[in-house]
Amino acid sequence: MSNEKMTWQTFKNQLEKHPERVLQFQYAAGKLVAPSYHITEIKQAPVTSVDCGGKMNAWTEIIVQLWEPEEVQTDRAMIASKAMKIVHLVEQHIDLHPGATVKVEFGNAAFDTRQMYPKEFILDGEQLIVNLQPDATQCKAIDRGDTCGTPVTKDSCTPGGGCC
Repeated sequence: MSNEKMTWQTFKNQLEKHPERVLQFQYAAGKLVAPSYHITEIKQAPVTSVDCGGKMNAWTEIIVQLWEPEEVQTDRAMIASKAMKIVHLVEQHIDLHPGATVKVEFGNAAFDTRQMYPKEFILDGEQLIVNLQPDATQCKAIDRGDTCGTPVTKDSCTPGGGCC
């Protein structure tokens, strides 16, 4: 699995490349968001942080929020071109950064709401499945070789590890 995060431009390109495909989101192994889902909003979030080594970090995220209504409204998910209509509507109001990291926010009665990364697009028959992977915490200071002021082993930036 690659640590590369999908950009907004890559995400959009995949939707545009397959406009007539049924757009599905897989949030766990074998679990798809209900076909009557809605894209309720698209958010652009600038993030600024300071890690445990004292280095400032900044990036932009674009979060696509999905909602499953309680009542089943359809047995077929939206097609990619309908999702792109929503994207174009949003882009009339917000200049979405093409290099921003994409996250998909989703939850239902059986799955706590969380933000996940699109790992890959899978073509399956008439479907375009966005395979989502959970976010994971990391120690940016350790990843760049900083000791955070403590002796470092690769796993020292864990709870109780003395770094983060």
